Amino acid sequence: MDIVIITFLCAAILLYFLLGGADFGAGIIELFTSSKNRSKTRKTMYHAIGPVWEANHMWLIIAIVILFVAFPKIYTTMSVYLHIPLAIMLIGIIARGTAFVFRHYDAVKDQMQEVYNKIFIYSSFITPLFLGIIAGSLISGKIDNRADNFADAYVFGWLNWFSVAVGLFTVALCGFLAAIYLIGESKEAEDKKRFIKKAEFMNVAAVLFGAMVFGSAYLEEVPLVDWVLKNPVGLASIVLASLSLILLWYLLIKGKTKILRLLAGFQVTMILVAISFAHFPNFIRLKNGDAISLYETIAPIKTVNTLGWALLLGSVLILPFLGYLFYKFQQKEE
Repeated sequence: MDIVIITFLCAAILLYFLLGGADFGAGIIELFTSSKNRSKTRKTMYHAIGPVWEANHMWLIIAIVILFVAFPKIYTTMSVYLHIPLAIMLIGIIARGTAFVFRHYDAVKDQMQEVYNKIFIYSSFITPLFLGIIAGSLISGKIDNRADNFADAYVFGWLNWFSVAVGLFTVALCGFLAAIYLIGESKEAEDKKRFIKKAEFMNVAAVLFGAMVFGSAYLEEVPLVDWVLKNPVGLASIVLASLSLILLWYLLIKGKTKILRLLAGFQVTMILVAISFAHFPNFIRLKNGDAISLYETIAPIKTVNTLGWALLLGSVLILPFLGYLFYKFQQKEE
């Protein structure tokens, strides 16, 4: 059952990044859209992320529950040493969801709409930024569980060049995902052109921030190059990600937009595999050179078995209805 639980954990993290990332990215796209085009962008966005924003945080909840129940040491370490970025991310999620609902469903359209809009777009930027910072911190080797002062224990573990670079890279990837998704939802040629330009912009930003990630990894002595280029799986994943990006832009130029989402999702998946495969099953790298492994910190067998069966039975009951939710939202409006 340990394999089942770890598989669900990895799948939940991946799906949250792909679906939640596109959700956050929609707000990022709106942030970099001119005022005259924002209303059109919002209308397209509502149709595109409708099924996503309703359900995407389910994956985050599943990941948190798995960590809390099956890997309590990992959950505790994250909650203690990364409580500041975690709190900021959670506040961003709440603020963003609240603003999205009020600006769309509020019965009274007044000046508060502008407040809701600003909360939505800025929290859409801040939330994936700190999501990436948390992810970078887990593998940076900067978390000091032996620190004897507040700054070393609770600040510098996540406030470093590598973690911030991963956060900015995450923002760019989310914006890229959203732009690709929105291209497929656009019905007018002018809108498609706008979103293609946004995708190009976010693609360039992702490349620049990706270079920043490698540069900061070198400065912070994070063995990212070894993980990606000196590992066969990591190298193959980067090659496949690059080829999928080339194919994506080729199909985009040809006007074929049906499988762009799959290619964008595949590309991001390969990037995550390239970064994480080499140090798996280590989930957190600590400053003293130690690592917290999934296999070494797993809960007792009875807990693992109970959670594993709960996840399997829950997926049988929930996933079909989730698929139906996506289907209904994606039906064309008559």
